[in-house]
Amino acid sequence: MEPDWSTPEGLAAIKDALASTIDGWEPPVAYAVGISSASSSPELEFPHVNAPGGRHALPAVVLAKLLGHANGSQTYDLSRQQLEAAVETLRPAEACTTLDHPNLAAWRTVLAGLDANPARTAYAVFVADLDDPVESEADATLRTLL
Repeated sequence: MEPDWSTPEGLAAIKDALASTIDGWEPPVAYAVGISSASSSPELEFPHVNAPGGRHALPAVVLAKLLGHANGSQTYDLSRQQLEAAVETLRPAEACTTLDHPNLAAWRTVLAGLDANPARTAYAVFVADLDDPVESEADATLRTLL
């Protein structure tokens, strides 16, 4: 049976099926894709933050699968190719018109930032528990946005 990308229930089923392929998967309490500043400023930019209690679980599973992440708080450098693959994997979810797709929009914004300035770096940040120690500058920045 073909996955149903056009309904919230279908997206939830796709998320569950993909998550079942990640040994030890535990959903993060928060996550985001960010990008380094376009200037010499050290600030990182996160076009969209998935805060605690959010409902956008499928993008987290897509990112985790591509990056080999299963659980815990972790920051990953994200190559343009990896981010592009994440966008392509999640793109069919746009068939579900009853939901917004802020992660896709944010990921495309980060891709555009990488294209405009290849010296920039993209990051994927997963926070398993807000009480976990901060493990990177990107993680610290993300937590200030929660």
